[in-house]
Amino acid sequence: MEELTLTTPALLFSAISLIMLAYTNRFLAYAAIIRNLHDTYKKEKDSVLIAQIKNIKQRLYLTRSMQIFGISSLLLCVLTMFLIYIQQQTIAVWVFGVALILLILSLAFLIWEIQISVKALEHHIDDIENT
Repeated sequence: MEELTLTTPALLFSAISLIMLAYTNRFLAYAAIIRNLHDTYKKEKDSVLIAQIKNIKQRLYLTRSMQIFGISSLLLCVLTMFLIYIQQQTIAVWVFGVALILLILSLAFLIWEIQISVKALEHHIDDIENT
């Protein structure tokens, strides 16, 4: 196995930064949807709104998990760079491996969240098609 250099974990910085930007945009969109659902629910307590609120709540928690795993991955990439800097190569390799696993988990949660989002949109499409 080749030696881990400072550039290897540094390559993930831009990727993780872009992913975190996308996650933040999702989070902000959910916040706006939740505020609208709240206002609508206060006016009319519809069972469809309750289902939408449960769906968006699940997606919000998944987005939080995505963000936590992504940030943790970035943090461990920085720690990896520090460990390489102080010449702790073996520990750096293991820490970087954990950072990659956390990034994989973050992306897996993204796939899960996308599946839920698609199902929510399919309900709206079905409603349109049935009218």
